[in-house]
Amino acid sequence: MSQPKTGKDVIIGVNVQFGKNVVVWNYVVIGDNTKIGDGTCIGSFVDIGKNVTIGKNCNIQAHVTISNECVLGNKVFIAPNSSLLNDKYPKSNLLTAPIVKDNVIIGGGVTVLPSVVLGENSVIGGGSVVAANVPSGKVLMGVPAKEVMTKEEYEAKREAFIRAKQDKR
Repeated sequence: MSQPKTGKDVIIGVNVQFGKNVVVWNYVVIGDNTKIGDGTCIGSFVDIGKNVTIGKNCNIQAHVTISNECVLGNKVFIAPNSSLLNDKYPKSNLLTAPIVKDNVIIGGGVTVLPSVVLGENSVIGGGSVVAANVPSGKVLMGVPAKEVMTKEEYEAKREAFIRAKQDKR
């Protein structure tokens, strides 16, 4: 077990396991029995609950809440101000945390409701509320989130956007 590089005022619960080259920025709380994989970066003001599993090479940006018992795969990106919730009928104490598979991108200000599975290579647009399972390789957005394109279409639009911005330089 490695020790992460940490910023100011990081609170780490008991029995937390860190992979190699983990970075945890300022004012982060990490609950008991959490596992964080190699190369993961956690931004400032993040709240990670108890019994959470975070895979390798994830990027969790500032002001994200990951509730107790959530499971994140490898190479997950979560933009600022997003929340993964775990209690369908608060305060029931019957936790049904979301599962986020490998290579998922979650935009800013997204809320993922309890029991939801985000399939591999899916993308959730900023500001969305995800209330149902997301198929692998699909892009969803809206409230509630609905499918708007495939991951291939998303990547083509992303590349075109980047090229257009670079051409203007």
